Amino acid sequence: MSAPPSNVTGMSNDDMTGGAVGTVIRPGDPEWESARRFHSGIGEPAAVIRAATVDDVRGALRYASAERLEVMIRGGGHSAWGGVPGGLTLDISALDDISVEGTRVRIGGGALWGAVAHTLAEHGLGISSGDTASVGVGGLTLGGGIGWMVRAWGLAADQLVGAQLVTARGEVVEVTETSHPDLLWALRGGGGNFGVVTRFDFEAHRLDGVVHAVYGLEGEARHILGVLRDVMAGAPRELTVTYMDVPPMDPSAPAGATVTAVFIGTDEEAARRALAPLAKAPGVTEREFGVQDYPDVLLETPEFDPERPMPGFLGGNTLLRELDDDVIDKLVAFHEQNPASVVFLRSLGGAYGDVAQDATPFPARDATWFAMAGAFDIPGMIDDEARTRIGAAWDAIEAQGAGVYGNFTVSTDPSVAGRMYPPATMARLAAVKRAWDPGNIFCRNHNVRPEADAA
Repeated sequence: MSAPPSNVTGMSNDDMTGGAVGTVIRPGDPEWESARRFHSGIGEPAAVIRAATVDDVRGALRYASAERLEVMIRGGGHSAWGGVPGGLTLDISALDDISVEGTRVRIGGGALWGAVAHTLAEHGLGISSGDTASVGVGGLTLGGGIGWMVRAWGLAADQLVGAQLVTARGEVVEVTETSHPDLLWALRGGGGNFGVVTRFDFEAHRLDGVVHAVYGLEGEARHILGVLRDVMAGAPRELTVTYMDVPPMDPSAPAGATVTAVFIGTDEEAARRALAPLAKAPGVTEREFGVQDYPDVLLETPEFDPERPMPGFLGGNTLLRELDDDVIDKLVAFHEQNPASVVFLRSLGGAYGDVAQDATPFPARDATWFAMAGAFDIPGMIDDEARTRIGAAWDAIEAQGAGVYGNFTVSTDPSVAGRMYPPATMARLAAVKRAWDPGNIFCRNHNVRPEADAA
């Protein structure tokens, strides 16, 4: 990434033409330390602009485009891209309005999923979001959005029916299937490459509650994962499950192996029938089971603590067409060989797979499972030889997958985008990029380059 011009530090709260750009915060300003902090870390941008209105966004982008400044868009602040030095951070978290008209929901680009879920619950509605309340609507949706309703309703991006977007030139565009179909296609999984989405329009679903279950696991992980795979092969679409095995050092979840299940609706008996083979398996203990409001299922993850920074992560994620015995063995062996590691699986299929592959940029619509594994790079415990071994072990797992989910990678390596999208998809995304951001100011992401040979 190139360094921004030094004159960014001389910006006022008006751009070059006298229009508003929002609140400009620079190194040394009283609010600098709070402005550069985000959920997952502390950034080092050249400046932060807090936009309170769409006009603020327009002015900030006109300035950035004129000065050829790279822009990082921040909503929930969970992305690793907030830590890339330099550039202009555009904080749109104040754009968080939520309005409901029937089942049509309009959500500000800076809103968080926890607030959205609570608002929708008051109307008996739901949208398939991520698992975490503090995750931003924008980042999750633009990256696809695998959540608890993925088997019933598809990705968050599959429920997107329109958007308001501010272009690199500062123009406001209403994006729909009829007005700009190629751009809407790109927003359904192509990331924040094409502009700043200041409003998302979703079609929500009726939701009166969910059955939430948690099972503790002991004993042979290979057998339990085989049972879980077989359960989900014939499960109703209302059911989605995760498997997680984490070490004691991870503050985001209790240590050990668990299966968590969410069944859409309040029919506890139907949920028990679907989960019965898992519940009866050796080493499985029911910890929680009952009806909850969907907002209460979403996790609250701790913000970055500079006194206790998380170590590096050696591994990755992949979308699996099949969770066969060989993949199960590799995932379990990865965890056994690296005690300070995490393994996570999420069931797919159902509505996720109903969407044609070319209908959105999101890869591997024929995948039935999402898998992630990674070892924590703890100083003093991991040396270069171990890093090489762990990398090779993960590469063997990813090689059996059909794509990478960008929202679940902490890597800012430019090569990740090439592993997320097949060549034909990347070429189509590059064409949309050339039309809307030919200067590539929106490059602090899993970047789609506008060049004709980007694929």
